[in-house]
Amino acid sequence: MKKLAIFDLDGTLLNTIYDLGEACNYALRKLGFNQHPIPAYNFMVGNGVRKLIERAQPDADEKTIEELLSIFREYYDLHCMDDTKPYTGIPELLNDLTEKGVAIAVASNKYQNAVTRIVEHYFPDIKFVSVQGQRDGRPSKPDPSIIFSILAEYPTPKSDVLYIGDSGVDMETARRACVESIGVSWGFRPVSELRQAYADNIVSAPSEILKFLSDPF
Repeated sequence: MKKLAIFDLDGTLLNTIYDLGEACNYALRKLGFNQHPIPAYNFMVGNGVRKLIERAQPDADEKTIEELLSIFREYYDLHCMDDTKPYTGIPELLNDLTEKGVAIAVASNKYQNAVTRIVEHYFPDIKFVSVQGQRDGRPSKPDPSIIFSILAEYPTPKSDVLYIGDSGVDMETARRACVESIGVSWGFRPVSELRQAYADNIVSAPSEILKFLSDPF
């Protein structure tokens, strides 16, 4: 049985914050709301697009949230790869894991269509065993349902699974799924958040993840 490394997407594999922030600001601007500086979005993302919109415009009613969501998605679908890029060392890490026979999956709170397109664009040569985003009828992370869905597609003993992410949401997701977690320091959230969320391990460079995928974990 192969080891399985499940990666969060935004803030872990890819720096997507500028494109996310620009899409949200575009939606806010279209409806006459104040925009936010891009760095502020580091603390708004992580729980899916709806929660991002709610955090960006907390006094909006449900009808307005739906309008903002529609505008966001229309813009983001066209511009989701304008400034997004893999973090330094990530393509090499994924190639090294593949060569070692480690299975790789993605678990994201971003909506499924965007996740699929972005992963295929930035990592066309990586064979992922599962690429999962937010789907209707399934709760978002930190609910562990997305992890269980990946394990249904690629059955793996939990003792052979690592979940890698950049936020407290990710660490809680791993804990609820009863799998080992790795928090990465290069993402959107500070290391202090990872510690407060009881990350099992914290790394400061993608290459450090390799040591966790040798026998045993």
